[in-house]
Amino acid sequence: MLGLGAAIAALLAASSMHAQTNPSPANTTKQTTGSAPAGQVSRTDQRFLADAIQGDLAEVQIGKLAQQKGESADVKQYGQMLEQDHGQHLQQAQQVASRVGVTPPTTPSVEQKATYDKLSKLSGASFDKQFAVAMIKDHKEDIAKFQKMAKEKSPVGELAGQTVPTLQKHLQSAEALTPAKASKK
Repeated sequence: MLGLGAAIAALLAASSMHAQTNPSPANTTKQTTGSAPAGQVSRTDQRFLADAIQGDLAEVQIGKLAQQKGESADVKQYGQMLEQDHGQHLQQAQQVASRVGVTPPTTPSVEQKATYDKLSKLSGASFDKQFAVAMIKDHKEDIAKFQKMAKEKSPVGELAGQTVPTLQKHLQSAEALTPAKASKK
């Protein structure tokens, strides 16, 4: 994730430098406000960024839950990784949102809250198994969405592209939390 932070910082610096070195009428607004108005960001970018932020909020909460309710050390460690990685990505996504004029959401989606609620009612090996299943499903879906967005030539596309390796690492780690392994202490 440190590489992701450096990439985002470089991207933001480059876009700021571009606005300063090319003072056309279109860039004047960027120079004076420090961010692009939301109207200059595609609706697809806006929606993706909002969804990514909601996903990060959910993953941080679920990561904390796994550390509290997980039975196996592997599940607890995975929860810690989720909390740390998605916490860092959340900050970066919020910075990009601010930069491009998108108001970031402050809560997970209804579906994400439902997953959290379902998991919060479980404990022990049952929690570990359902947690692993949920994380595999979630990260497979996220990888597909982020890979698609990474093709876009925008700050949001750049953020998505930088995030894919971390999501792939999370998927591989979740797949290692097999029911047999997750039930061992």
